[in-house]
Amino acid sequence: MSRIGFRPIEIPEGVDVKLDGETITVKGPKGELNRTISPTMDVKIDGDTITVERQSEDKQTRSLHGTTRSLINNMIEGVTNGFQKELEIIGVGYRAQLQGNKLVIGAGYSHPVEIEKEENIEFEVPQNTQIIIKGIDKEQVGRVAANIRAIRAPEPYKGKGIRYKDEYVRRKEGKTAK
Repeated sequence: MSRIGFRPIEIPEGVDVKLDGETITVKGPKGELNRTISPTMDVKIDGDTITVERQSEDKQTRSLHGTTRSLINNMIEGVTNGFQKELEIIGVGYRAQLQGNKLVIGAGYSHPVEIEKEENIEFEVPQNTQIIIKGIDKEQVGRVAANIRAIRAPEPYKGKGIRYKDEYVRRKEGKTAK
């Protein structure tokens, strides 16, 4: 058993962590998250700290060690502060708006694309060219943001499309006449 290089996770005030077999449950002010942990990991809750130790030194177990610690840390971070991703829409006539629980995006297709709001996910549209995705599960927020970006990924010639805020899109030079 080893704890090489991984410091214990501090549990902040107002967060309740329970371990039931291979399932860890984290409750906080923003909600509750559950996750199943690999049986090759030993998770110990001592007061206000959580330590993750591995049972063996084989390659698969070593790779899961840091991942398990990060997943638990992200669960605690999510129920206390939450996560968010910001997207920008660039292009003439491209826009987004909220209609009830749906996010409606006009991205140059013959029809607007409607996205249903998932559980634990919130959409904000401060301007019609900005989308903010908020939630307590980092993995879910990232997946929803990636799905929205995939509706019209930025193209390299004019840069039109949906991109992450501050994402750099490498531009290509167009054809030239001879």
